[in-house]
Amino acid sequence: MEINYKVSYRNVKHPRLEFKTGELILVLPPGQAPEPILARHKKWIRSKVDFIGNVRDKVASNDIIQRDLDAFKSLVMLFVKRAESELNVKINKIYFRKMCTKWASMSINKNLMINTVASYLPDDLLEYLIFHELTHLYERRHNRRFWSLVKRKYKDYQELESRLFGYWFIVMGCNLMN
Repeated sequence: MEINYKVSYRNVKHPRLEFKTGELILVLPPGQAPEPILARHKKWIRSKVDFIGNVRDKVASNDIIQRDLDAFKSLVMLFVKRAESELNVKINKIYFRKMCTKWASMSINKNLMINTVASYLPDDLLEYLIFHELTHLYERRHNRRFWSLVKRKYKDYQELESRLFGYWFIVMGCNLMN
């Protein structure tokens, strides 16, 4: 199995494997060799690489949306107001900033943080993303309850999640964050 990877030695008790932006990163305790971990998790690594490739291929033909920051912020505000009404919630503030590992997040203080890279998403995915984040005001974790709440509006949420995943690799691969 010829898969490129990076090793990050950190003060951790147990080794772990990460695919944050499509690249395999082995987080290992100092002095631990990567080869035994790679051999032990070969099947899992191959399945993740194949999955990422399939998702990337699925959305590769989609166009990246070009919006200026003002248009993006206006669209986010529209979708937030819509989701607040549908979910009967009210957020505190919206912040926009570049983020390296996620599209958005909802704080316990009801502040919504939106990755400015989400400006490249199609409208339907951006609207879903905001609904997803506001649903965290009812359920913090991605557990069965959370997904059942999301599914009330988005029966196809798994397909939307897959598309978001694919767009992540396209947007990050194009270095649009600069």
